[in-house]
Amino acid sequence: MENKALQAVGLCKTYGKVKALDGVSLTLEPGHIYGLIGRNGAGKTTLLAALTAQIPLDEGQVTYGGAPVWENESALGDLCFSRELSGKLGNSANALRVRDYLKAGRLFYPYWDDDYAHRLTGQFGLDEKKRISALSKGMMSAVTITMALASRAPITIMDEPVAGLDMVAREDFYRLLLEDYAATNRTFVISTHILEEAATIFEKVLILQEGRLIEDCDADALLAQFCAVSGRDDEVTAACTGYEVLRTETLGRHTLCTVRAPLETIAARGLDVDCTPLPLQKVFVALCGHEQEGMTQ
Repeated sequence: MENKALQAVGLCKTYGKVKALDGVSLTLEPGHIYGLIGRNGAGKTTLLAALTAQIPLDEGQVTYGGAPVWENESALGDLCFSRELSGKLGNSANALRVRDYLKAGRLFYPYWDDDYAHRLTGQFGLDEKKRISALSKGMMSAVTITMALASRAPITIMDEPVAGLDMVAREDFYRLLLEDYAATNRTFVISTHILEEAATIFEKVLILQEGRLIEDCDADALLAQFCAVSGRDDEVTAACTGYEVLRTETLGRHTLCTVRAPLETIAARGLDVDCTPLPLQKVFVALCGHEQEGMTQ
């Protein structure tokens, strides 16, 4: 299995008056786990569909190993896009039994691992004789996870893979993902809203906001750019001067700010404030939440 980079340049996609993608460019380097995050409607699913040539673009191009992916059977065989199954009537997949749905993986993915697929269905307690339409939401999620992991595709993209799973099953998923990643060094892209659990597995983070890619960097490097500063109002104001303050909460004379500045830099100013690191979820809310706008001190 040869690892190649998947590259997008200037992707634009409009639905009516809504610009779902607005000039998105990125490169998925081989052998990393990427986290794609954004609010509802930010364009995440549209981006993932564009990367795997499932929708036509208004502008821009996606290449895999330098070759365009659109109508490129060889490239598409290396890309797996696993998304939530729907229980809605009219979905052709619903009439299939689980075992028949998974058999399709043999047709689409040249590295398909049938033994692994059966081990995964056992791990998740999936009845392969059941029709997709008869499955619970959690079991539907287990089917999409099984398809994605058993595809062994060099680039495997998963859109909300744990949406229907309970806590125990989610833990199983993350463990299985890391085990497979360690064994194969595949590239994974995980789009999820459950950041508190998933953040620890992301090596790199992509953040979409209103169709634009606003962050694209190593997870640790991103987190190192932010901190929370709390203390007396005047001390916090002085500590944050010159830096971008993204969120401010005030209670009497006590203020808590989320600031885009390294913790060490703020602490080195020697003011009477507390500085603490932020988890990815808090950084995301600071960047994409609009409940309280920040300011530059």
